[in-house]
Amino acid sequence: MPVIVDPSHATGRSELVAPVAKAAVAAGANGLLIEVHNDPTIALSDGRQALRPAELAALMETVERLLEIEGKVLSAPARRA
Repeated sequence: MPVIVDPSHATGRSELVAPVAKAAVAAGANGLLIEVHNDPTIALSDGRQALRPAELAALMETVERLLEIEGKVLSAPARRA
């Protein structure tokens, strides 16, 4: 079964999302669920654990490098017709 990790809800703190996400990928997780908001300070919910879009982009660059080391590639979820 695929393992999907939610570092946003697991930590509840935006500053911990990236390290936990990287650890999950290094441990072999098949996917990540990450809260993102343009301005987390005004988010109606989960703002404390949300990354800004630029932070997500930086994290994903690192995730792609980690996957390369493991001989894997980042891919989008399969879409059903």
